[in-house]
Order: sequence, then C-alpha cells, then structure tokens
Amino acid sequence: ITMDEYVKAKTFTVKDPDNDTYVKFENAYILDRYRPKPYFITGDDGQKKRMDLYNLIAKEGLQQLGLMIFYTNEKGKHYQALLPNQTADGKVWERYFEDIHAIDKEEKNFVLKLSYVLSREFSYQVYKNINGGKNMKDEAGTYGSDICFPGTDLVTMANGSQKMMSLVKPGDQVLSINPKTKQTTIVKVKELAVHEAKNYALTRLVLISAEEKNTDKNSINLSAKVLEATPNHPMTTKSGLKKIGETEIGEQVLCYNEAKKAYETFTILDKTEKAGGVQKVYNIVAGGGNTLMMNGVMVMQK
Repeated sequence: ITMDEYVKAKTFTVKDPDNDTYVKFENAYILDRYRPKPYFITGDDGQKKRMDLYNLIAKEGLQQLGLMIFYTNEKGKHYQALLPNQTADGKVWERYFEDIHAIDKEEKNFVLKLSYVLSREFSYQVYKNINGGKNMKDEAGTYGSDICFPGTDLVTMANGSQKMMSLVKPGDQVLSINPKTKQTTIVKVKELAVHEAKNYALTRLVLISAEEKNTDKNSINLSAKVLEATPNHPMTTKSGLKKIGETEIGEQVLCYNEAKKAYETFTILDKTEKAGGVQKVYNIVAGGGNTLMMNGVMVMQK
C-alpha cells in the first residue's frame, strides 16, 4: 500500500457494519469483513467498546492492502485506523503508528484494546511491538546491579490502597502475597532504598486478563496492568523465577483484578525495554514475606 492509497482509504466508511460485509469504493477498492461478528470489549471502567475489522483489497488483482479497524466507543463516537500490509513503505507504517497513538490520546487504552484484538487474530508476535519495530534497546540506558522501581510505580498497602513508591516510609505496612495459596500477609517496611538519579534502563510490561463472555468469543471483559522496573528485578511467572527483562510475551503473572476483587493470572501482551530518563529509582526492604504488589502485579522482593 502506498501513502496515497493509505490516505485515500482512511476516508472509506461502512454505513451499517451490522449488515455491510462487502463494500466497494471508486470501483477500485473493496472492504471485506474480516470476521463474521465485531468484538465487544469492556474495560476496567465498565465501558463497552466495539471493534469491526475489514480487509482492504485492491479490486485489480485482488491484492490485500491492509486491515481497516472501525472502533466505536460507548458514546457512539467513531474512530478509524488502517493497519498496512507487510510490504508497505516505512513511511506508511510511521503514519499508522502516529494515527493510532493520536487516537489513544483521546480514547484511553485504544492501543491496548487494539493490541489485544490483533494478538487474538494474528498471534502475540505480530503486534507485540507498539513502537513500530524499533529496537528499544538501541536507546542508551544505564544497566547495573540496582534492582528497583521508578518512584511513580504504586505499591499496595495493608489496607488495599496504593502509594507511590517514592513516598513510602519505614514503618509503613504493605501487602505480601503467597503465589501458591494467594493468601496475603501484612509486612512492615524496614527501609526504602533510594538510588541516585541516572538514566536507568527500564523494562515495561503490559499484562491483560481477558474473559470471553459467549461461545462466539466476540464479547470480552478486558483488564490491564502496566509495570516498569529495572530489567534485573526478579518476579515469578508460571514458568518460574525470572528477571523482568527475561520474561516473554505470553507468559502468565499473578495480578490483582479490581473488577473481581481477586488475585488471578494475567498474560504479558507487550514488553519493551528502553532508557527511562534521568530519575531516582527505589526498592523496599520489608520485614517479612517474599513478594510485593506493584501496580497490581506481583513481584519478588529484592
């Protein structure tokens, strides 16, 4: 798909997605419904979104140019994106990523929901890199022995509330969870270790829990977590004890699902690693337990 075709196709609309499965434009392009039914995705906020997928096809030669995404929020507002085919020019891909992130600024978690749907349709690997194929490790970051979290990460306190890591004090009480029994215990903070400000490398995980609500698997409750930590911080997955930087897309990690008020496994949907900018990083030294809950995700204590 060329840039001109990409821009032109973004003007194509489907008036009745419930019934229009095959729509022609300018006698040169076709939108052919990708799957029989739309996705309905309900997030942590309880709001239901709709996503319809159509193949964009050039009539001449029936070449597939991309995948058109029509997204409707709970207020009926429509958004549109076009995932180019794999042979598209790099400039087209750049434009695509600009477009979806522009939508994400207006429609919270659009990219997350799109990532989930595309991972369902094309496997985890196809859409794992939200950054457009960029190798985030190319950005210079400080790697070292410090095992820590950014100050903005949230630790779960004894009463279930969350507190920014940078504000935790000795004597505070936090939750620790047994990964096997899912039983929680209250432990006291002995020390908050603070490491000098550097441009630390950070691993960022996006984890999701998706519950399909019917046999058609097109209505989904979607919960999500985002966790950042230095790549060497330990955490437990179903595969065993690993550094966060060594975890892989598709692995499962114990998290707290606020909607269900229960601990359950979430799946790593996306993983990136990059320099996090010059900042201090922090770690809790606790008087008991082996784990902490950071941003609702279970991690090991240092």
